Amino acid sequence: MSITEQLSQGVETETADETEAMAGELALVIPQDTVLALHGDLGAGKTTFIRGLARAWEINEPVTSPTFNLYTIYEGSRQLIHLDAYRLGSADDLDALMIHDFMHSPWCFAIEWPERISGAVPDDAWHLFLGITDAGKHQIRLEK
Repeated sequence: MSITEQLSQGVETETADETEAMAGELALVIPQDTVLALHGDLGAGKTTFIRGLARAWEINEPVTSPTFNLYTIYEGSRQLIHLDAYRLGSADDLDALMIHDFMHSPWCFAIEWPERISGAVPDDAWHLFLGITDAGKHQIRLEK
C-alpha cells in the first residue's frame, strides 16, 4: 500500500520520530508546487510533520513553528514555505505578506491553521488532519 493510501485511511504514530518518518515518506510523492494544509489543535504534531518534510528535502536548518514571524522559507531540494496562519484573519492578510513573490518551483506551501484563511487555500490543496487519541498516540489522515 502506498504512503498516500495509508495516510488516506489514517495512521497512528507513537513518537515524534515516527511522525517525521511518515512525513519523509510523503515528501517523496507530494507533487511539486503543492499546498499542504495542516489541520489540528495545538500539540497535534503539525510542526513535527513539517520538520519531517524538511529533512526529506535536505533542509538542514532547524524547523520551528513560525508563530511570531508568521512564515519561514526554507531552501533544500525543494523550497518549503511554512506558514502559521493562526494570527491571520482572512485571505487578504495572506496576500499582504506577499509570500508568492518569494516562491520558486519546486515548492511546497505548508499552512498550519488553514481554516483561518480558507478562501486562500486552493481547491487542489492536500489536507492533512492531525490529532491525538485518548491513548496519547498521534493520528494522521490525508485528504486530497
